[in-house]
Amino acid sequence: MKQCLIVDGSRVIRRVAARILEDLQFEATEAEDASSAIEACRHKMPDAILLDGHLAAMSAVEFLRLLRRDANGAGPVVIFCTTENDTDEITDAVGAGANDYLLKPFDRESLENKFAELSLLGVERAEHASL
Repeated sequence: MKQCLIVDGSRVIRRVAARILEDLQFEATEAEDASSAIEACRHKMPDAILLDGHLAAMSAVEFLRLLRRDANGAGPVVIFCTTENDTDEITDAVGAGANDYLLKPFDRESLENKFAELSLLGVERAEHASL
């Protein structure tokens, strides 16, 4: 089973994302901040990371730079999640190592479609998401 780390300061967002991901056959783990997320990645590098664009203490860009410098940090597909369609912010995140972005609030359909676009879902699920 693939693993996805959900990094978001909002417990509600983490729980909603975890429920959706579990339905998509992912093992969902949660981190409320970037420091906890780095520790989780050092313990077990996930296949995917949903990363909130507005984290306290350490920015998402700083997290991405730390992650990508790690020996296994190139592996996870990182989806930068933001509430604003700010092209500079998205460009900075992609430049630091995010694979793609997703606007919040997201729902099951948008999250499933993004995971399908990034080849994170099994063939059957990806076909369903594209319908």
